[in-house]
Amino acid sequence: MSERPDPSNAGNPDPVESHITGLEPGGGVPPGETPPAESSTAWQQQGHADEETPSKGRQALWITIIGIVVLLVLLYIVGYIVGIIDLF
Repeated sequence: MSERPDPSNAGNPDPVESHITGLEPGGGVPPGETPPAESSTAWQQQGHADEETPSKGRQALWITIIGIVVLLVLLYIVGYIVGIIDLF
C-alpha cells in the first residue's frame, strides 16, 4: 500500500506570496482595491423607508390566532390518538 505524504511537509500552498498584486508591504490593501463599505450603499432606494411597522394590537391578534389554530390541531391529534375522535 502506498504511503500518504505528511501534510505538515506539504510546503507553502501559495509560493508566490511576495508577488501578489494589490497588497502593500505590510499586507494591507490600498484604497480602491476593495468594494465600497456598507455605509456607502444607497439602502433608501430599495423602498424600505416608506413601509410602516404593524401595530402592537395587530401583532397580538396574529399571535392569538396562530396560538388558537395550533391548540386546535394539538387537541385533534391527541383526541385521535386517545380514540375520542374517530373519523374512519
